[in-house]
Amino acid sequence: MHAYRTHTSGALRASDAGSTVRLSGWVHSKRDHGGLLFIDLRDHYGMTQCVFAAGSPALAAVERLRPESVITVTGQVVLREGATVNPKLPTGEIEVRAADVTVQSAADVLPLQVAGDEKYPDDLRLTYRFIDLRRDKVHRNMLLRAGVIASIRRRMIESGFTEFQTPILTASSPEGARDFLVPARNHPGKFYALPQAPQQFKQLAMVAGFDRYFQIAPCFRDEASRADRSPGEFYQLDFEMSFVTQEDVFNTIEPVIAGVFEEFSAGRAVTKPPFPRIPYDEAMLLYGSDKPDLRNPLRIVDVTAHFAGSGFGLFAKIAANGGVVRAIPAPGTAGNPRSFFDKLNDWARDQGAGGLGYIVFEGDGAKGPIAKNLEPARAEAIRQACGLKPGDSVFFAAGKKDEAPKFSGAVRTKLGTDLGLIVPGEFRFCWITDFPMYELNEETRQIDFSHNPFSMPQGGLEALNGQDPLTIKAFQYDIVCNGIELSSGAIRNHRPDIMVRAFEIAGYSAADVEARFGGMLNAFRYGAPPHGGSAPGIDRIVMMLADEPNIREVILFPLNQQGEDLMMGAPAEIPPARWKELHLKPDLPPKPRD
Repeated sequence: MHAYRTHTSGALRASDAGSTVRLSGWVHSKRDHGGLLFIDLRDHYGMTQCVFAAGSPALAAVERLRPESVITVTGQVVLREGATVNPKLPTGEIEVRAADVTVQSAADVLPLQVAGDEKYPDDLRLTYRFIDLRRDKVHRNMLLRAGVIASIRRRMIESGFTEFQTPILTASSPEGARDFLVPARNHPGKFYALPQAPQQFKQLAMVAGFDRYFQIAPCFRDEASRADRSPGEFYQLDFEMSFVTQEDVFNTIEPVIAGVFEEFSAGRAVTKPPFPRIPYDEAMLLYGSDKPDLRNPLRIVDVTAHFAGSGFGLFAKIAANGGVVRAIPAPGTAGNPRSFFDKLNDWARDQGAGGLGYIVFEGDGAKGPIAKNLEPARAEAIRQACGLKPGDSVFFAAGKKDEAPKFSGAVRTKLGTDLGLIVPGEFRFCWITDFPMYELNEETRQIDFSHNPFSMPQGGLEALNGQDPLTIKAFQYDIVCNGIELSSGAIRNHRPDIMVRAFEIAGYSAADVEARFGGMLNAFRYGAPPHGGSAPGIDRIVMMLADEPNIREVILFPLNQQGEDLMMGAPAEIPPARWKELHLKPDLPPKPRD
């Protein structure tokens, strides 16, 4: 017989009755039933009930053990009787009558319990993550993650992609976040950067002729934590394809993403390919966001023209000064108490807005603060434009062109949530396309890249030379699900002349481009295929499938919100000898006084 186990704790069934078996695992729970001690023995695969009889040597060995001690039990499999059968467990028809037990490891008093659903502070959970991971829900999340990654890898290979690993130590690149830097001991004063993404390397793989690359890629960004973004590091399905159009990319990756979600959705509906394609400008108009939640049926309407020159002076002035007025319908709310509207107004002020104006449509016409000063014909035109009927209301977001649409999107989300309009149990996908190539930096008033600097501008070199940069669209796209951006991607700029000109518009000289991207630029001079790709986030995909609100719940050993590993004590100070070895001197801020 094996030293530790003949079966796992999830394997035994009624057909095993009469067999002598050996199991090893953790003491999940203990129950003393007056002469009999019951232990639920747990391992990675499941749980088996073990019975220790009064007076037996086995009982004496375990009766003082704490939960989470590790033991090996040898005994006979017997059938449970009648009401003692546990239909909630796959092993619930049997139990093991212990004849012998070996204590492999006795546990100290636990800082947090594994059995049960008690909630614990995040810092405590992360400090003792190895215990937290034993808890059923967290354990299942990690198995889900492993299953999702295995499914993605299989589907990508079946789609003709080849898996490669790109460098972790590389050069700094302007990906939109801070790099993590690694001092180069043999090159004083120089640093490696951990890759924010394998962007340049995957493009170079296309130049090298590999045609279809993918990788479950680790990425590193020195940025703040939030619910859907882990600080420090994350993983993405990084892929690239040669000789493809934007539609080719969509048609290739949609079956992979939809297939994975269908496989692990537990019956929840998933958008069937092809996913809707929504241009950026349309998304900002209809949803007030480039990450729209399509489960929310509300659609925003531009009503600027209906307020231009109207009797409602505030919105008329905004329209006259080049601003916009957006209407957000609120079906069935006309009969709501005044407190409903007042609470929304208070919420809007908390968001930094001046308030949230509205019109209520009842059987005898338009009412509310705005309707009092708005011509009836204009109010009726707004009602028709928004597709409203008596009993409905409409809220308004007004202001600058770059501010009002975003606030209208926040109002849409707030109303959809508060009114219970967001359809549960669905994964609604879409592509957001035709992003602006450039944007105006509000602080510097200079033109910046708005998305990925390596994207191909629509219209190519002719557009860069002849159009207002702020009107140029790029072959850039995001894949969005339920209001969460899963991926950014693009058809890449593979021509040196177009790349130099694109960066020149954003304030980089040809020498700057050569210095910062010389490796890729030089490669493009020796024959580069048209290529494109994307990089859906693994952590976010698993977070959604696990129905978890925080991304830390689907990462094996996550950092806390301050980017610290409380379990391993990172980041940590280094001894003076290491500073000297790295040719560095600390210049630390003074420690705060107590």
